[in-house]
Amino acid sequence: MEGQEEIQQPHLVLANKLFLLSHPDVQDIEKVRLREEVLAFVKADDMAPLYETLVSESVLEMDQDCLNSMHAKIEEELKKLDEKIADAEENLGESEVREAHLAKSLFFIRIGDKESALEQLKVTESKTVAVGQKMDLVFYTLQLGFFYMDFDLISKSIDKAKSLFEEGGDWERKNRLKVYEGLYYMSTRNFKQAASLFLDSISTFTTYELFTYDTFIFYTVLTSIITLDRVSLKQKVVDAPEILTVIGKIPHLSEFLNSLYDCQYKSFFTAFAGLTEQIKLDRYLHPHFRYYMREVRSVVYSQFLESYKSVTIEAMAKAFGVTVEFIDLELSRFIAAGKLHCKIDKVAGVLETNRPDAKNALYQATIKQGDFLLNRIQKLSRVIDL
Repeated sequence: MEGQEEIQQPHLVLANKLFLLSHPDVQDIEKVRLREEVLAFVKADDMAPLYETLVSESVLEMDQDCLNSMHAKIEEELKKLDEKIADAEENLGESEVREAHLAKSLFFIRIGDKESALEQLKVTESKTVAVGQKMDLVFYTLQLGFFYMDFDLISKSIDKAKSLFEEGGDWERKNRLKVYEGLYYMSTRNFKQAASLFLDSISTFTTYELFTYDTFIFYTVLTSIITLDRVSLKQKVVDAPEILTVIGKIPHLSEFLNSLYDCQYKSFFTAFAGLTEQIKLDRYLHPHFRYYMREVRSVVYSQFLESYKSVTIEAMAKAFGVTVEFIDLELSRFIAAGKLHCKIDKVAGVLETNRPDAKNALYQATIKQGDFLLNRIQKLSRVIDL
């Protein structure tokens, strides 16, 4: 992308600060600092539209003089940009006209005027011929989408990018789109698809405008743990050299991954407890916090029970470093939800696994599909007879 640097897009940094400001688990003294940083950011970029929104939501206090000053600067800058566009259209070539329109698009993005930015990006696209440059405009739109968490806009932009790639496009942009798409899937709770895209992008990651490489590895490991089988996890994550070089920098993540694979369940729960705060305070993962917690526990309980036909509840509680009562309550919930294939013998204090027979399940599915097919054939024969 034009002007691409290996730093996070400033507005996504701001979006994270705004998220933390609204988070109930962030301490008040920390929110005071965050509020000051947000206000400084808004003033520095003359983000009048966002400032008005934040005032209406009681995030910031109204300063009319400050708002008037921002509006005056915006009007002055827009006048300059429009003059530049007019000059380019009268005296310069098509590429200069496009650059002038792009500058206006980026200005609207900078000040937080979403609707004007999207409208101006469309105008800029109409002046753009090269597929690569059109893709860059889609990336700007995607960044807007992630700032506002507008998943409809993100989904449409990803579809648009894929259709552009049918016309051509370089591998670098295609690889970057995978990370954007993976983040979209993770943010909409499709962890399996997200893990697949993230794993494909490990060796080609250049999407620093979204997040750092450390954060990318953090997301990759978290999504992989609940979606990959044990063999794939070992091959693609545990032994991946790109992950090994970074994972030690992220608190608790190495212990979280390796203790699960090595069946060190007590260490796993300790590392998991350490990671919960990071997951809870992550802007993209926070809405799925409870779901993710359940899925991870389901994976680890299933892995433990895979080794046994029957095991005492006490032995399982000891392996996980928790009480018998806790394990009993946990397993009851997962069994009732159909997440675990076992039953609890409360009298004997024993867990008995009853894994579904794969052959029997396949047989039942075949019978069901056969019945469905016969019904369709009978309906068709009646139509033909008529």
